[in-house]
Amino acid sequence: MAVRVLCGTLFTGREDTARKNCTLVIDNAGKIVFVGPAGDAPRPGPQDVEYDYSALFVMPGLIDVHTHLAYGNAKCKEDIDLYQPLEFRAIRALYFAQSVLCAGYTSICAPGDAGQIAIAVRNAIKAGLFPGPRVMAGGRYLTNNQGFQDSYPSWIGVPETAIAVMVRNPEEAIGEIRRQVKNGVDCVKIDLDGVQLRPNGEIIASFTQGETTTMVEEIHRLGRKAVAHARGREAVLYAARAGVDLIFHAAYIDDECIEALVRSGSAIGPTLTFPRNTVDFTQPSEPAFKKGRVVAEQRELDIACENLRKAKKAGVPLMTGTDTGFAVTPYGEWHAREIELFVECLGFTPAEALRAATEVSARFIETDPVGILEPGRLGDFIAIDGSPLENVSILLDKRRIRAVHLGGKPVSIPGRRNDYDPRQVTDRAWVSWTDLYTQERVAALRAEGGTLAAAQ
Repeated sequence: MAVRVLCGTLFTGREDTARKNCTLVIDNAGKIVFVGPAGDAPRPGPQDVEYDYSALFVMPGLIDVHTHLAYGNAKCKEDIDLYQPLEFRAIRALYFAQSVLCAGYTSICAPGDAGQIAIAVRNAIKAGLFPGPRVMAGGRYLTNNQGFQDSYPSWIGVPETAIAVMVRNPEEAIGEIRRQVKNGVDCVKIDLDGVQLRPNGEIIASFTQGETTTMVEEIHRLGRKAVAHARGREAVLYAARAGVDLIFHAAYIDDECIEALVRSGSAIGPTLTFPRNTVDFTQPSEPAFKKGRVVAEQRELDIACENLRKAKKAGVPLMTGTDTGFAVTPYGEWHAREIELFVECLGFTPAEALRAATEVSARFIETDPVGILEPGRLGDFIAIDGSPLENVSILLDKRRIRAVHLGGKPVSIPGRRNDYDPRQVTDRAWVSWTDLYTQERVAALRAEGGTLAAAQ
């Protein structure tokens, strides 16, 4: 029995243009065996199943290479690391993975998560226990005392339930890499941005070039992909020289970094959605605004867009990822905004941006042959009401995602609307007051007509 798909408009991901009136044929194993004009398609068998999308736009399932399944739409670092047991976080992660699938994202990379959460979700989906996207799973970030993930006081250290693991020297790093590979990771993430700044404001990398190269060589020796969090120039340079496969953010790259990236073939996942959403959605009353986060994110976003346009021009592969898992990037909501920002901020054409979210990102997701609708690859596709080649923003409208197929089979998952109770799921960090109520502050609030409980 084969699956036959009638496509009014077909975008394969291999080229920049779309085809009209085509047919896809997908075999029992979920592999595509025919793509072409409807008139040239093999004759249907008696048991074949046909899906008529002749009024829709069919394209490969979308890919997000930066989705943190363990974060749970977190509002703060403690939400991510502390306030739910790993077992609950794994169940929660499966629910959220399904939310991502419903948005048309049939493959994701979960590059840095606590425990073995991403591995467990990947395995449960692959075993057929639950529907969900294809997951490329990572483990805990490798960090040290200069890494941004070592954010708790030194007398607390990195908790066992945190998304990072402390490695104090190359030997510990090698041991942790081997442990993660034994547990089944597809990729290993290095926390390459440091917390110290030079007098000129440059971020000092958390690991040296030698340490970075040692870690990446071991990751590759064991047949896994290396990924890195690296906003700073030095961290990106070290990552590129070491041959890191995928570098997230890369905001402060310069010409030397770009040359190194071209030589190594390393890709960048810019992750523009997180800072853009932070700027657009943060309310003036929130701590993120009061601490200057919005101004800082806008400044970095402007710098990143200018630098990343240069990287694109030089031929550095750019892949789509959103840092989904925070309160400003909730699961299943804003994934396609990265495609939109590639067009608005980085000078991509709509076709180039769609290919970045399919064919280009699939070069990293090598665990499954996805990203292009052609014979030999998996039949993962979506059917859309309207043409994203004319307006990529329609991908943000989930009502336009009329069908999602994995291996040719349609997926239907009800009730993924983020309508759960966040206080029971993620939002556990308790903040009773957001102000410091000195006598002076109370007097000022009263003078300003501010609302105090005693006035109610």
